Amino acid sequence: MTTPSLGEVSRHGLWSNNPALVQLLGLCPLLAVSSSVVNALGLALATLLVLLGSNVAVSLIRHQVTGTLRLPAFVMIIAAFVTCAELLMAAYTFELYRILGIFIPLIVTNCAILGRAEAFASKQPLLPSATDGLMTGLGFGAVLILLGGLRELFGQGTLFAGMDLLLGPAAAGWGITVFPDLDFLFLVLPPGAFFATGLLIALKNVIDDRLERRRLARQPDRPREHRRVRVTGTIR
Repeated sequence: MTTPSLGEVSRHGLWSNNPALVQLLGLCPLLAVSSSVVNALGLALATLLVLLGSNVAVSLIRHQVTGTLRLPAFVMIIAAFVTCAELLMAAYTFELYRILGIFIPLIVTNCAILGRAEAFASKQPLLPSATDGLMTGLGFGAVLILLGGLRELFGQGTLFAGMDLLLGPAAAGWGITVFPDLDFLFLVLPPGAFFATGLLIALKNVIDDRLERRRLARQPDRPREHRRVRVTGTIR
């Protein structure tokens, strides 16, 4: 398997192969946790840590673990990093850890993490694997935070509320009340998460379509090819 460039790996992780908008992986925590920015940011950081650590570890042992032991070994590595993330959150952001609840341990079952370990890190050197884990985590986290911002803003009328749960007392005053009387329950509930995710996917498709049209418009017109047609038989 050829080693892709770091730019190509970054572009795939952030945009063209985004796990949330293109592969549609990890939708369970994406839809359940993204009711606010602080919840989305907490899960995004935990997922990024696990993705980066598991990709690096899998790449380092890719020549030692083969055959039927690969998947169990990858799952154990991912579970170890999830445990580290869970213990860190329980130690330093306990209130947010309680809010996120079961969705922190469920990172182990996130198909995006196991998929990158199996499809990429197990076949590539350390630097591309680390870049892939970092950019895939950033791409997933960006969608998670954007979705959390949309649902918090138009569902509760606030933005960045409760950031002290993650960043400490210094972030207690970061909350902004944009729409004081807004209480749109639909966006706070799971159906609103599906709706907002669909809007983000549609927006990405529109942007991709416009970029493709611009790329085709910049290409010079090619002269038409004249092909010689062979005719057999007798023409009457």
